[in-house]
Amino acid sequence: MVWISLFSAAALEVVWALALKRSDGLSQLGPSLVFLVAAIGSVVLLSLALQRLPVGTAYAIWTGTGAVGTALLGMALLGEAATPSRLAAIALIAAGIVWLALTEA
Repeated sequence: MVWISLFSAAALEVVWALALKRSDGLSQLGPSLVFLVAAIGSVVLLSLALQRLPVGTAYAIWTGTGAVGTALLGMALLGEAATPSRLAAIALIAAGIVWLALTEA
């Protein structure tokens, strides 16, 4: 259950980051509300995961997974650059997340 909470928190981090981009500086009501709800949900789920996981592990996995997801969806949905070096860097972050998660399993 702790891992479900943590990865759900990371998924909501992706949602709030993309909503923040779409909010145009929090000037668009719909995306701004999505940002707010997703950000609160993400932090609440992270707090549940922190009850059982070390803070360094949980925080690194939360931010890393959110960063990977946001970068990939930024490329897929927003037309952001998908250069080989950028994809390689994202792959390294993802590998670090898996390695870290496996050390806590």
